[in-house]
Amino acid sequence: VYIVSCEPEVSYFTLAAYFDIGCFKYLYFIIIMSLYVLIIFSNVLLIVVICVNRSLHEPMYIFLCSLFVNDLYGRLFPFLLVQILSDIHTVSVPFCFLQIFCLYTYASVEFLNLAVMSYDRYLAICCPLQYNTRMTFNVVAILIAVTWFCPFLGLVVMLSLSASLQLCGNIINKVYCDNYCIVKLACSDTRGNNIYGLFSTFLTVVVPLSLILYTYMRILKVCFSGSKQTRQKAVSTCTPHLACLLNFSFAVCFEIVQSRFDMSNVPNMLRIVLSLCWLTCQPLFNPVMYGLKLSKIHIICKSLLLRFIVKCKSSSKSDQVD
Repeated sequence: VYIVSCEPEVSYFTLAAYFDIGCFKYLYFIIIMSLYVLIIFSNVLLIVVICVNRSLHEPMYIFLCSLFVNDLYGRLFPFLLVQILSDIHTVSVPFCFLQIFCLYTYASVEFLNLAVMSYDRYLAICCPLQYNTRMTFNVVAILIAVTWFCPFLGLVVMLSLSASLQLCGNIINKVYCDNYCIVKLACSDTRGNNIYGLFSTFLTVVVPLSLILYTYMRILKVCFSGSKQTRQKAVSTCTPHLACLLNFSFAVCFEIVQSRFDMSNVPNMLRIVLSLCWLTCQPLFNPVMYGLKLSKIHIICKSLLLRFIVKCKSSSKSDQVD
């Protein structure tokens, strides 16, 4: 005699982390809305500056433009804003998987983009005479295509494995959907998901970080043995890159630790705030660091701002005359 136990099919997930927001929801709404506006404005401004100015049509700035586009792509703020004000914190299964796809591809593209940028700086500082022949337009196009295409392909496989799982629950204790949280809800065998998850993390996090560490070891070697001018050039171009890398790595590491290990001793609100760090800090941090530290972008942004102020003053004077 065979006894078949069939679990009801899960059609939606409940995001339980929103239940602790309580009376602070309007405050959180204002904070997240303000961050969202700042992220959109700063990243769009720098994308426009790079695209419009022909002097910035160089590999380094093209990779930067790709980075800013990714910072716009990975945003879940409209969803977060709706969930904060809503009394029902549920999300359909297809939309939950769409969230996971966007978030995970955003993180993977960010790491790969930073790795490509470190390789570009390595060529510019360590092999300046070969830079123009090795970093051609075709090479730039291929690197950007790989940076965006590989994470998308890898996430399709991961979500296919997760979608085939039989689930025994539908409560996710986070403010957004997470693939590992869904895997933990499964009644069926998850060994394939765990193995592929580790393999995917190795390819999208460990490999880019190893490449970045290797290139910067080579850059530091050249800096210590080179002239003062070489050291100044390296510091001015590499400091923003390293700062953004450390900022993003810290946020992602905490997110991985929070998903994989028991964090019940940490206050829930603190976990929510820290889990939102990698969604908010990096897209705000990138424009500030690159906009202020890279002299070309800084000068062009300053001139555009001055032109805008002069235009506003002249238009107000003409209105007064009329």
